[in-house]
Amino acid sequence: MRGYVLRRTLLAVVQCLVVLVAVFAVGSLLPGDTADVLRGELGTPEQVAALRSRLGLDEPAWPRFVHWLGGLATGDLGTSLTTGVPVGDDLGRRVGVTLLLGVPALLLVTLLAPLLGTVCGLREGSRADRAMNATAVLLHAVPEFVLALLLVASVSLAAGLLPATAIGMDTGALLAQPSVLVLPVVVLTARHLCDLARQIRVSVAAERHGPVAEHLRLLGLRERTVVLRHVLPNALGPAAQQYARCVEGLLGGAVLVEAVFGFRGLGGGFVEAVENRDLPEVQAYALLFTGTAVVVNLLGDLVAYRLAPRREVSA
Repeated sequence: MRGYVLRRTLLAVVQCLVVLVAVFAVGSLLPGDTADVLRGELGTPEQVAALRSRLGLDEPAWPRFVHWLGGLATGDLGTSLTTGVPVGDDLGRRVGVTLLLGVPALLLVTLLAPLLGTVCGLREGSRADRAMNATAVLLHAVPEFVLALLLVASVSLAAGLLPATAIGMDTGALLAQPSVLVLPVVVLTARHLCDLARQIRVSVAAERHGPVAEHLRLLGLRERTVVLRHVLPNALGPAAQQYARCVEGLLGGAVLVEAVFGFRGLGGGFVEAVENRDLPEVQAYALLFTGTAVVVNLLGDLVAYRLAPRREVSA
């Protein structure tokens, strides 16, 4: 167990470093930089060159990256090239908005997916099972941003039941008007709820018809005991890995959902940073997204390995 934990932890660190290097390299290769964006078409070449020198963009790329990594070791994420505000402060302001969307969605997935998956796994071929499978296929065929637009058009614009946008609203305003959160939370929850429920359904059905469960029934154990003591615990391993992917997907989906509904969260901040060629902010967002994805997948793999120690879990 210790060897596996060490290997997975080292792999997680390497994954984060590779992503940071790739993000910095791609950002450096893009045409234009922050000075070009700030000056726009009206700035003269001399003004742009002076601004580039003031921002330190005329220095070689890799020394700037190494300097950023050195600051990261002390908890300094750098300063935004466009606003002059510490990147950590900007992330702190935006993370609250994203949490208002992500936490309810994660709670719904955590509470509903095990219930739906277990019921459908124990009642294969039932109406509930067929309905869940059909819904899951439909949601996978519809991208999240398309689902968001459909809900806005039908629920907000046509029926007038819920607000269509959160433009201009900060965390306090969102808490005062929670109805704004309903549609984006539904969009974030839908696909991941179906994914995790289907994974649990498959695992429960496989364990229920497996040789161990059949042997326990031959020994005279009641069905409830077989399900509670064997089927459900053994179905948790694959479900833990899928749950980690759901958490990762919720964070990635927030970028599209925030853009559609006008939330000023981490997703919107990342898009603005890319548009402004603000590399310190782009790197900070990439580190946050990558670190979260790597950590939750690491925890999911460790839980799966602990629940099924004789089965090798892929890194």
